[in-house]
Amino acid sequence: MPARVDPLPDAGSGQLGRLILRRLATDRTARVGLALVVVCAVAALLGPTLAPSDPLAISTDRLHGPELHHLLGTDGLGRDLLSRLLHGARLTLGSATIAAALVTVIGLVIGTVAGYAGGLADTVLMRLVDVVLAIPGLVLALAVAGLFTPSLLSVMLALVTVWWAGSARTVRSLALSLRERPFVEAARATGAGQWRVVTRHILPGVISPVVVLATLEIGQLVLVISSLSFLGLGAPPPTPEWGAMLNDGRVYFLSNPHVVLVPGLAISVAVAGFNLLGDGIRDALDPRLASVPARPSWFGRRHRAPATGDGPTGPRRPDRHRFTRS
Repeated sequence: MPARVDPLPDAGSGQLGRLILRRLATDRTARVGLALVVVCAVAALLGPTLAPSDPLAISTDRLHGPELHHLLGTDGLGRDLLSRLLHGARLTLGSATIAAALVTVIGLVIGTVAGYAGGLADTVLMRLVDVVLAIPGLVLALAVAGLFTPSLLSVMLALVTVWWAGSARTVRSLALSLRERPFVEAARATGAGQWRVVTRHILPGVISPVVVLATLEIGQLVLVISSLSFLGLGAPPPTPEWGAMLNDGRVYFLSNPHVVLVPGLAISVAVAGFNLLGDGIRDALDPRLASVPARPSWFGRRHRAPATGDGPTGPRRPDRHRFTRS
C-alpha cells in the first residue's frame, strides 16, 4: 500500500517551506544537487581567500599539468588555474545569481499586474511577452550584448532584457488562479483595496514558487554567461571568468587539454547542481508528483509510478478483468 503524502498547504503559510525541505530530504538527486551548489557557493564566497596565488600573476611555468605547486596546472601564460578558477567562481556565479534575481523581480511585477488586473493590461503585456519569446533567447542576447562594450555588466543587461518573459508568464498563471480563490474574494468583500489584496494575498502565494523555481534559471544563466564570454562578448581578458578561461585555453586543447577541461568541468558541475536542485524543488512543489508513489533508480532518482486513481493524479485506468472459476 503506497505511503500517504500530505498535500501542499497554501503558499502563503509557514508550513510550505518546512514541507518542501522535508520532501527534498527524501530525494537523493536533490541532495546531490544541493551538495554541488554548496561547493560552488563556498568557492564563490571564499575564492580569493582559498586561492593559492594571484590569478593574474604570469610566470615561466607555462602549460604545466597538475603538480604540487599548481594543483590544477597552469595556462598558456603560466597563471595558476586553481586560483583563476576560484576567483572566476565569484564572477560567473555572482553574475548568474544577480541576473536571476533581476529576472525574477521583473517577471514577478509584470506577471502579477497582468494576471490580477486582466483586461487591456493583460493583453498588452502578454503580447509583449509573446514577441520576446518568439525570438530565440541566445540570439536576442547576442544582439543586445553586441551593442555595448564587452563586459559582464553588458552580458547581464542583455540576459535580463530577454529572460524575464518566461518568468512573467509563469507568474501570470499563478496570479490568475489565486485571484479567484475564496480568501481573495473574501478580502475584496471586506472592503480591502487593490494594493492590499495584491500585497497581502496575491504576492505571498506567488513569491514562494517563483523564488524556489528560480534555481533552474541560475543554471541556465551560468551556461549562457559562460557562452557569451567564450564568444568575446563578456568579461575581457585577463579577467578570470570561466567562459573567458575556456576561450583562452581552446588553442591548447589538443596539446594541453587540462587548460580547457578545468573551467569546462566547473561550468558543468555548477549547471548540473542547480538543475538537479531545481528539479527536486519542482517535484516537491507539485502535489500531483508528490502524491504518486516513487521507486528508486540507479542514480537515486525517484521515478514516478503511473497514476491509477481519480483526482489530481489523473483518471482511473480500467482494471483488468479477473476471471475465476465458479
